[in-house]
This record gives sequence, structure tokens and C-alpha cells, in this order.
Amino acid sequence: MSAHSRMIAVIATCLLSLPARAADADSVRYRDCLAVTSIKPAAALADADGWAKAGGGAPALHCAALALIQLKRYGDAGARLDRAASAAAVPDLAFRAVLFTQAGNAWLLAGNGAKAAQSFSAALALSPGDADLYADLARAHAMRRNWPEAELRLGNALQIAPRRPDLLVLRASARRALKRYADARNDVEAALKLRPGDGEALVERGLLRQQLGDLGGARRDFQAALKSGSDEAAAEAKVNLEMLKP
Repeated sequence: MSAHSRMIAVIATCLLSLPARAADADSVRYRDCLAVTSIKPAAALADADGWAKAGGGAPALHCAALALIQLKRYGDAGARLDRAASAAAVPDLAFRAVLFTQAGNAWLLAGNGAKAAQSFSAALALSPGDADLYADLARAHAMRRNWPEAELRLGNALQIAPRRPDLLVLRASARRALKRYADARNDVEAALKLRPGDGEALVERGLLRQQLGDLGGARRDFQAALKSGSDEAAAEAKVNLEMLKP
């Protein structure tokens, strides 16, 4: 799952569970502000900033951050989400973990792997059994090309969810970057056994074969990925097929 897709997912989770959290007099303003972020983000940001100056605290910071994401100001959003998650007025540990997760994804979208790793690590301290958070942390390390740490965190994720093909594909990618080709092949073949025809796994196996000089095998995998039903995998496969042309 891409950083943007993961961000949309955690925002949706937050919105769905909002009424249980927002029990004070500001709950209506908080809910209304969040609802406007995707429709009129500039207006939502202005409202949230005014609310923050009036003492709106973490809810105002959160609303402003989600508006900033819609405005593609990802770094500013990450900073505000980190501040909101760290606020003493947020006693709900699960919600703090969500805020740190949103911050991490905002930092990924901003291209700042170091900040993303800090935010995801803070989220994991609050929610240590979350395989997706370990995968997010691995992505942050991969952005910095810290492949040993990325591979380690994906191993943590697979200890929690050993039958997740997506996690196996991600670890295969990290292991390929580390030139641990046999281990990478084992991971990608395990992913394809769990989910035959998986587009992401086919692309990863194609990249592995290409790196090992098996251009014919790589081409077959990329061509199969085009028909996998995954738009992301098909797009990546198309790019790689173009690169294989003489």
C-alpha cells in the first residue's frame, strides 16, 4: 500500500471512530472541521488555525494537519500531527498512535524518511503489535536506503502476520537491495504461493530476475503483472518492460 493510500485509510478510521472520542463542548466543531478538510481544505485550515489560537489544542492541530495534507503541504502536516499526538490533552493511547501514524505517512509523502521513522517508532511504542506499523517503519528506512533496518522491521511484521503476501514482497525487495538474492527469491515465491498471480510479487520477481541477468524471465513476469488486476503493479511493470527494450 502506498503512503497516500495508507494515509487515506488511517484518516477514514479516525473519522469513523470520532464520536466515541469527541465528548466535550468542542466535539461538534471538531467533527465539522474534519468533514470540511476534503471539500474546502483552505477554509478548514483557516478555521483550524483560528481555533488553535483560541485554545483549540490537539483537535485544532489535527484538523489543520488534515487540511494541509489535502493542500499537499505534507511536511507542515507531519509537524502538526506530531505535535497533536504529543499533546498532554490526548490521553487515549490508541488515538495518539493513529496521530503518530498519520504523521509518519505525511512525512513519507514529504520525502522525509528520518522524520517518518521517528513518528512510526512513536506509534509502535503505543501499539507494538501492529504489523502495518512495522511495514510503515520499514518504508521509512527504505526511503533512506537503510536496507538492513528495513529488512529487520519487515521481519518483525512477518512475526505478527506470517501469511501476508504484501509483507513478504516488501521484505524480498529489501533483501534484493542487500544482495541476499536467495532469501529474496524465497520470500517472493512464498508470496506467490499464498496469492498466485499477485501483481506486486510478479514485479518483484521480475526485478530480481533482471538483476540476476535473467532478462527473459523478467520480461515474462512483467508481462504477467500487466494482467494481474493491480493498477500499481501494471504501471510499474510497464515501466520496467520499456527499460528492457533493446
